[in-house]
Amino acid sequence: MATAEVERKRGQLAALSIAVVVVLVGVPLWWRTTETYRAWLPVNQINELAELQLQLSVDVEVVFSRGTLMPEQQKKVPFTRTQEEAQKVDDDTTLRYRYESKYRTANIMEEDALKQPTAAEADLSLHTLSASPCGSVVVYVIPETSVLLPQGVDVYIGHRRTAVLRMGAPMSVGKNHKQLLAHLEPRITQVVQVMSFSHTDITAALSDRVRLSPGSKESLADSMRSFKSSPGYEITFSLLNPDPKSHRLDWDIEGAVHSYIQPLLTKLAPLANFSIDSQILYYAMLGVNPRFDSSLEAYTLNADSLAHVINPVEARLGSNAASSNPVLNFLLYVPDAHHSPLYIHDHQKQPVASNAFHSPRWGGIMVYNVNDLYGRGETPLPVNININMEKVMGVFLAQLRLMLGVQSSPAPPGFLVEPCGGAGLADWELDRLMWSRTVENVATATTTITSLAQLLDQIGNIVINDNIASQVSSTVTSLQLAVAELEAGNLGFALQYSKEAILASERAFFDPSLLHLLYFPDDQKFAIYIPLFLPMCVPILLSLIKIASEARQRRKLKQSKKD
Repeated sequence: MATAEVERKRGQLAALSIAVVVVLVGVPLWWRTTETYRAWLPVNQINELAELQLQLSVDVEVVFSRGTLMPEQQKKVPFTRTQEEAQKVDDDTTLRYRYESKYRTANIMEEDALKQPTAAEADLSLHTLSASPCGSVVVYVIPETSVLLPQGVDVYIGHRRTAVLRMGAPMSVGKNHKQLLAHLEPRITQVVQVMSFSHTDITAALSDRVRLSPGSKESLADSMRSFKSSPGYEITFSLLNPDPKSHRLDWDIEGAVHSYIQPLLTKLAPLANFSIDSQILYYAMLGVNPRFDSSLEAYTLNADSLAHVINPVEARLGSNAASSNPVLNFLLYVPDAHHSPLYIHDHQKQPVASNAFHSPRWGGIMVYNVNDLYGRGETPLPVNININMEKVMGVFLAQLRLMLGVQSSPAPPGFLVEPCGGAGLADWELDRLMWSRTVENVATATTTITSLAQLLDQIGNIVINDNIASQVSSTVTSLQLAVAELEAGNLGFALQYSKEAILASERAFFDPSLLHLLYFPDDQKFAIYIPLFLPMCVPILLSLIKIASEARQRRKLKQSKKD
């Protein structure tokens, strides 16, 4: 009996020991080794960024030349004046515009520059005196009697960040400085909106974040024409020769790119990186049969059939699989001898002056007729033809500006905007594009990082490694810096921080470790663990139940003996 009692107690102690080890050691160890590692994320800061509140600040310098102010007015003109405007786009997005205007009189060198024969020469002279910082605007006010501006022109905007404003008669008769500024400021506001940004431009940059009310077909086409902001772009020039037996084409694409395209891309270097390549495709057809117009004795392509031209041609272009950057395609098509000359007609059945068309966010195609270059009489084939690259690149340069979002809004009445020079882009046009791209980058990065935070909050078993946490923190920091630089009016730094934010946010969002197929739902985890732990836990539970039952019986026996 004593031996049996000892064995029974030994079995109870063994069962209790195993249960204690499992509960105190096994369960915490299993829990610790199987828990999901989730690095810390700045959730509170991300939630603050979700409610996007941007303030765009522009430094405006107004310079009065001699003869525009009376001595009494000159003494009372304020040194600085601030204007603020708030626009609520939706419940989570608010835009504020701040214009910091500084007033002063022109110095001697600026007075000499304003005496140039033409406004273009004056603009160049003023630029050589002092370079205005990126994002700023300088307005030179000249008297009404000045002959610098042509008749009927009140405002001249050149290639730099300076504008010349004529002091009209209603402005000069102001009795005090307040009336003077009241007449002058609306015109200056128009100048600033042309040279920097307008509310329409900024809201268009928020199109991925804010649902805008549908407008006309023209406004919809304008919003879809340009490519979205990207760290880099691939530009491809293709020469399509469907009839190499009739003509041998020669195009100096390298020299043309260097002369016409590279100056524009050099100015756009702060926005993105560009790579250029070219190719010649033989026996490449458009895929649409043009119609012969007997009245013109030429073949025509109507606007309705242009949409069917791209797909057959695109199959021959190839793809740049080594890069994830958007590709801008520019095609020069030389019709074959059987369909030449070939002209493009618009929706009104009128010939297009450039004989070219473009497809939004894809590229452009130009038809280059060479039938008049064959000469007369019996000409041996193939004919050697040198393509006029000046004519071709003029069209492609205009299309490239549209594709990259360089769209100048219509100037108000009385404005004279100087056409872009050899650089293909004015300084203020670059600023205008930088404002839009910066806001677009901030909005896109904010949306991306907010979506990622919501995803990680909803799926609790996704691993958040240190690399993702670092990218998220970098995104938040860059966004905060970009917003602060926008508020301070430092456009160049704001653009750089916004680019860093969008790159970091995309690296975090598209990290391979966040694939949902790598993780299992909770019900599948239970299906895996139950067959593993149930056979081990059943004997332990039965032993504990038996020990509790025996202890209960002994307690009842002792109670009965006492009674």
